[in-house]
Amino acid sequence: MTLPDPAPPPLRLRPTMLSDLDDVIRIETDSRNLPFITPWERTQHEAALRIPDFRHFVVEAGDNRASGSRDGFVILQGCRNPHRSVELKRIVLQREGQGHGLGRACVRLLKRMAFGDLHAHRFWLDVKSLDRRALALYASEGFVEEGRLRESVRITGMDDAAGYDSLVVMSMLDREYQARCALGCEGLR
Repeated sequence: MTLPDPAPPPLRLRPTMLSDLDDVIRIETDSRNLPFITPWERTQHEAALRIPDFRHFVVEAGDNRASGSRDGFVILQGCRNPHRSVELKRIVLQREGQGHGLGRACVRLLKRMAFGDLHAHRFWLDVKSLDRRALALYASEGFVEEGRLRESVRITGMDDAAGYDSLVVMSMLDREYQARCALGCEGLR
């Protein structure tokens, strides 16, 4: 007997403020997240807050929506792209929140934002091939693999002799998103 996935906690994405950046950097540089991302310097996050082509959000879930606690952050890039190609640049959640549907709820909310609010034609991302959990999530959410950038990123903490990973490029087109909506696949659980 298979039990249904637990319902994710209520979720909110709020614009990141400068006062949030210490927590953003703490979450990003958590040793449990480092294998899956390439951290930014604080100045890169500050720039993303100012540049209109970016959207930088703090993730607040469940009771944390009222308490101001930060469960993670997300960054969209290409929000003013003339080709209407929006990138999910970064999604980083606190590792304690994993396995409860928060990532899936976040991805669904971001798809709704990309295709609804930003009128994207294409919503895309890249993910390290070692991040099997993220690859499975994105595939189950309708993202299609477009290709791989072989050994394009260094793995944090590895020496010069080894330590490269490939990036998997995945995307979803607006018509694919609309088809998923028509089938009832895009509800926020």
